[in-house]
Amino acid sequence: MPAIKIAGATVNQTPLDWSGNLKRIENCIISAKKEGVELLCFPELTITGYGSEDLFLSYWYPKKALEQLRKVISICTDITVAIGLPVRIEDKVYNTMAIIENGVLNGIVAKQYMAIDGVHYEFRWFTPWKANEVIEFDFFGEKVPMGDLTFYHKDIHYGFEICEDAWRGKDRPGYRLHQRKVDLVFNPSASHFAMGKTKERLDLMVNSSKIFDCYYCYTNLLGNESGRMIFDGEILLTKSGKLLARNQLLSYEDYQVVSFDLEPKEQAIAPIHEKEWEFVQATSLGLFDYLRKSRSKGFVLSLSGGADSSTIAVLVAELVRRGTSELGLERFLKKLGKDFTPQSDDPEKEIVGEILTTAYQGTKNSSEDTYNSAKSLAESLGAKFHYWTIDEEVNSYIGKIEQAIGRKLTWEKDDITLQNIQARSRSPIIWMLANINHSLLLSTSNRSEGDVGYATMDGDTSGSISPIAAVDKSFILHWLQWAEQNLDRPGLALVNSLQPSAELRPIERSQTDEKDLMPYSLIVEIEKLAIRDRRSPMDVFLILKEELEIDPNQLKAYIKKFFQLWSRNQWKRERLAPSFHLDQFNIDPKTWYRFPILSGGYTEELEQLDQL
Repeated sequence: MPAIKIAGATVNQTPLDWSGNLKRIENCIISAKKEGVELLCFPELTITGYGSEDLFLSYWYPKKALEQLRKVISICTDITVAIGLPVRIEDKVYNTMAIIENGVLNGIVAKQYMAIDGVHYEFRWFTPWKANEVIEFDFFGEKVPMGDLTFYHKDIHYGFEICEDAWRGKDRPGYRLHQRKVDLVFNPSASHFAMGKTKERLDLMVNSSKIFDCYYCYTNLLGNESGRMIFDGEILLTKSGKLLARNQLLSYEDYQVVSFDLEPKEQAIAPIHEKEWEFVQATSLGLFDYLRKSRSKGFVLSLSGGADSSTIAVLVAELVRRGTSELGLERFLKKLGKDFTPQSDDPEKEIVGEILTTAYQGTKNSSEDTYNSAKSLAESLGAKFHYWTIDEEVNSYIGKIEQAIGRKLTWEKDDITLQNIQARSRSPIIWMLANINHSLLLSTSNRSEGDVGYATMDGDTSGSISPIAAVDKSFILHWLQWAEQNLDRPGLALVNSLQPSAELRPIERSQTDEKDLMPYSLIVEIEKLAIRDRRSPMDVFLILKEELEIDPNQLKAYIKKFFQLWSRNQWKRERLAPSFHLDQFNIDPKTWYRFPILSGGYTEELEQLDQL
């Protein structure tokens, strides 16, 4: 093969940011040309952003993307560039890659398989292209081939599998590309981040290059593009079953260009991080992009001293630590839109104080331990910390309703009501602080609580963004122990010494989360089978009975409780603040698991358990 240099580009795009998206594309092309790159591949739907949602269904949006493509073509002199965009033909929209060589549009390749599982609903927007079909497309009066195409650069024959195309086993386009004797396959993708996913993806790309005996170049989008999905910006090159190069993921940069010489030798290979590190990297980058793209001034957090709010506080601090480390102080602050110069000996903590404001909102049911935990953590991170009590507000609400109904409220008769009013009373005042600061209010719900509705609507669920709503509580408790040591966060010591509790009942009632619900580790096992794998209550019981050492009758009771609470609380999940997709599955009805708000609640299925 001729000695040429190819490259993958990753970009942090935003839907409807036409000028910004084009500028990042242009910077990538300029950077690639400086490195002597001859053949550059961008990710899937780079021009518009993958997260454009129903904008793809309009007539004007794909047309505007074609107009942007003309601008890209004008800057592609002395280089070959492949770039993703939607193309509409009459009433159908296609997910495509445009191939530009030295300022000329050579052709358009269309995606053949749509992702329709988990977070993906591509069939809503796009039509799959038929294998081996090629048509003429009218590109502003010029006839351009479009469809199942391959291309040549010098003596290198190359083709494309666009994201989902590569995940279709023996039906994938790669087998047809192999029959056409391609030397190089590009996989431009918009592959959402999930903890542990990169290992699975890497195996696929390495095996693909082995099966097809070729170079295989993968490039993915970067960052929190439009709110929920985070892209890791992975770029890698494999050859005949061997990994040759891989970049460091989840960058704070606007773009990266990673170039490769087409020689079968190892180049820079970044390590694959453990799940705990991936969680830090993805969530902190997601928060960074959400903050700057929403044009907000910072974050406000109701810091209870417990696991969930403490996790979020540390992630904001890691946003600053990682961002300043990668970009440097000046560039980091510029990207955040912050016009100030740190004056202290610890600029990292000073910046945290600029963007994170916390408040401990106590009641007579709060403990001294959680107050000390919250205060100690905030001080160790550098966050602003406020303290106030809400007993006066709670008593006012209780007094009004008691007068209206003509009786006193009691814990024996009105337990849920008395718990919820405390959580809800915290919401208006913390929202005031967020409004005053022009900041995003961070919601603290986690996935385990979302499963069973163990959250107060308009209380702890209030917020602009819910960073950990896709992560189970068992992982969060484990991660906090890990973070204290591995992230050098000594302020977590008090947090990690506490038993998780909502602290909404009187202290003498010894309330804990797991006493109210069930062990968090068991919720994880049930939800994997019931929600991720879509198993029936009977299936869940029969499987867990063999796997776990729990009394069968107690296990039945826990399973019944899970399914009953799950069914009863779908309306809550419908109202949760937007959350990041961070794990292999989540419970967000908009992006993973749709469930009826009203249902029979598994009544017959749960009765069958009692008959065993």
